[in-house]
Amino acid sequence: MSNYYHELAAKLFDDIEKDTADSAGVSRPAYSDIETRTLAYLEAFAKENGLASCSDAAGNLIFSRPENIDAKEYILIGSHADSVPQGGNYDGLAGIIAGLLCLLKASETSATFKHPVKVMALRGEESAWFGPCYISSKALLGQLSADELSSKHKSDGRTLREHMEAVGIDTAPIAEQKPLLASEEVLQYIELHIEQGPLLVEKKIPAAVVSGIRGNFRHKRIRCVGEAGHSGAVPRAYRKDAVMAFADLMTRLDESWLTILQKGNDLVLTSGMMGTEPAKHAMTRIPDEVGFSLDIRSQSSHVLEAMKLMLRGEMATISLDRGVRFEMDEEHSVAPALCDPQIVEGLSEAMQATGREPFVMASGAGHDAAVFANSGIPTGMIFVRNRNGSHNPLEAMEISDFMVGTEILFQYLTE
Repeated sequence: MSNYYHELAAKLFDDIEKDTADSAGVSRPAYSDIETRTLAYLEAFAKENGLASCSDAAGNLIFSRPENIDAKEYILIGSHADSVPQGGNYDGLAGIIAGLLCLLKASETSATFKHPVKVMALRGEESAWFGPCYISSKALLGQLSADELSSKHKSDGRTLREHMEAVGIDTAPIAEQKPLLASEEVLQYIELHIEQGPLLVEKKIPAAVVSGIRGNFRHKRIRCVGEAGHSGAVPRAYRKDAVMAFADLMTRLDESWLTILQKGNDLVLTSGMMGTEPAKHAMTRIPDEVGFSLDIRSQSSHVLEAMKLMLRGEMATISLDRGVRFEMDEEHSVAPALCDPQIVEGLSEAMQATGREPFVMASGAGHDAAVFANSGIPTGMIFVRNRNGSHNPLEAMEISDFMVGTEILFQYLTE
């Protein structure tokens, strides 16, 4: 794509970054006024550039060329507008802007898409705000559970349902798990996203085609409950130390993780939040409670099921050994998803057509694409090289790499 589109992409990213900046990075909370403002900015850009737009029943924004806004069969390009707290600017947003640039270039060059194309700016993909992930895509496909809808916001305690209604979404059909999207109309779902790991940086490749997406199961808060005591007065044998029990559990899971990898299976495991309650704990008090999150992911559903059993078994053993108990909140899970082989092949051919050697890789992170793929919609993904990981303010995607990914997408969509 020409320098014009390069400069246009840079402006879009810069404008949204400035508008949603936090004390570090950006924060675009799911179903917030800030997320709504981001969608409004994108809608204004689309209107100024002759594109059509409309909102769907889940509060997402849909863009297309004017003649395709009512198309009943189309390729859907999508990604999310929200971010994690104090995250990077490119996670999610890159996919929306790539889709918009493809629409704009097709309109300005009179290029012909193989099928009508719609671009969707999704709300609420990140789990950081309410616990459940892929909220909007689940709602669209009638898969958002009652427990997920009643999940509480990490800061204000209001439910997801209340937040959705506050931005104008009718949650009654969502609560009844009625699909809001006619999935038979979606010929394919394609998502461009930054890579959230180091592989493309290490291989010095600007973009890649994705073969599949890890599934996961998650717990937002697990409580380990023990017994308080004086730090200097209670011998080890009589302690019911919640923090030591938590550390024991993490050590056991880490050892199992290494064993699973050594056997050639796929697994990643993270406890991203943990801590005692400062108001009641002290340096001289044996901690009687610690809360922690747990996020376990794999490309294998068998490994995920085995880890669920192992987790409960290790908790039971530690409870007996250390005199504590574990209290688990609701589990949230997403099955592993495979990208459609024909789309993977087509995107690889498109990458070849742009003059680059095709490279195919798996996605360690989860994406809305997993929900579409597991609902039977043929799905594909493109990754764009990104330094310093993701879910942090240091995301460093180069616009030139982004344009390579966008060119692959445009090549795939056009005849």
